[in-house]
Amino acid sequence: MKLVYEKSEPGRRASSLPRPALPASEVPEELRRMSPPRLPEISEPELVRHFTALADRTFGVDTGFYPLGSCTMKHNPRVNERVVNLPGFRDLHPLQEEDASQGALELMWRLQEILGEIVALPAVSLQPAAGSQGELTGLLLMRAYFADRGEGDRRREVVIPDTAHGTNPASVTMAGYELVGVKTDPRGNVDLDDLRGKVGSQTAGLMLTNPSTLGLFDEGIEEITRIFHQAGALMYYDGANLNAICGISRPGDFGFDIVHFNLHKTFSQPHGGGGPGGGPIAVRERLEPYLPVPAVVRDGGTFRLDYERPKTIGKVRGFCGPFGVFVRSYAYIRSFGPALREISEVAVLNANYLLARLKDGYEAPFDRLCMHEFVLSGRRLKREHGVTTLDVAKRLMDYGFHPPTIYFPLIVPEALMIEPTETEAKETLDAFAEAMLEIAREAAEQPELLREAPHVRPVKRLDEVRAAKRPVVRYRFEQHDDPHGTGEPRQLEAQKGA
Repeated sequence: MKLVYEKSEPGRRASSLPRPALPASEVPEELRRMSPPRLPEISEPELVRHFTALADRTFGVDTGFYPLGSCTMKHNPRVNERVVNLPGFRDLHPLQEEDASQGALELMWRLQEILGEIVALPAVSLQPAAGSQGELTGLLLMRAYFADRGEGDRRREVVIPDTAHGTNPASVTMAGYELVGVKTDPRGNVDLDDLRGKVGSQTAGLMLTNPSTLGLFDEGIEEITRIFHQAGALMYYDGANLNAICGISRPGDFGFDIVHFNLHKTFSQPHGGGGPGGGPIAVRERLEPYLPVPAVVRDGGTFRLDYERPKTIGKVRGFCGPFGVFVRSYAYIRSFGPALREISEVAVLNANYLLARLKDGYEAPFDRLCMHEFVLSGRRLKREHGVTTLDVAKRLMDYGFHPPTIYFPLIVPEALMIEPTETEAKETLDAFAEAMLEIAREAAEQPELLREAPHVRPVKRLDEVRAAKRPVVRYRFEQHDDPHGTGEPRQLEAQKGA
């Protein structure tokens, strides 16, 4: 497929703009271009065909099964899009006066109340823009809380298990804390013996995902909570895997003091390509004074933004947060009501069904029932046939499935991390399982087939290391011959005369 620059023909246009009878605006000399921009010159039909062809190549949850572990890529009901496009929500300006924004403020306040009930914590801020920013916000709350108590200089460490999401250690570092790692025991739980020796008066808190990235609910959660609270430390819950327990159990009841949500995972917000997302944070009463401002509060029958919080950590993003995400998530939660529990139950059922079908063809590093996701290992395929997990993932694309997360968590060699979610039918799960088992058979009988995969995709096997370290993000004219043999000046002259 040609790039749009390669389809360019000098002088062609997809549109023409009106030329109003107004004087040209004066652009400061230091901001003026020295030459016209090198834009592709292409007719409207060809431009539409070009982007339609690109869209046809795009894989997403609307085109096929997307079992991306730890990301909860599930169906996004279209009714949410209709609601978010209601004019009163869609056209609302972020600087609108409060008395003209009562509907939006009420929705935000009610969403806060619902989220607090879901995790059994009383105070919620919707402001963080994503789970990673929710993490950083939670750690900044820790800092403010301990500084207010005169313990900020002493409590400098945050404990993180070796199965943590990669954003956890990054957030710890950004918040100015020191990272302390803790191991996983043979059953996939936090190793309590290792943990006890690492928690003390220097500890600010724990960051934990439960169920973990192994897809396992930690059997020692009550003891973990006791260890940290006896040391005066706080418990932080990474809500990336809330889809496994929502409506069944509540992190606040486990003893967690801070929880972040991933609205774009648990509560059905489209989030491909890095956004948009939402990472609200819920806390216990003693941490409420430090939450970001403004807070959305209710005064009788009206709603307002409260900036008068003397101990607040301040704003963590512009305005009040990603409002469109709030509308979609609120619509999703209200449409299910108490049936949120069923969402989690079916997600867990689907994951255990796939695990039962696949654990003999691959390897299950932990012999336990899983939660909403599970981790397999392809180490036997590598040891016996020289086929890697990457080869399995590439071959899976030939069968029409998006690959699962691979090589994570890091503690499982040749890891395949699979999350089917609750929205997939049994027929889809069976088709995926058959494809995975067939790939395991191919690894034994035709290993070269996997090493050279994918075979039927528009793009073949890439040099992924080079692509990551030396990405090409712009069209380099100097590296491409002029297909028309006229050279650079002709195209630029056509643009000048447009």
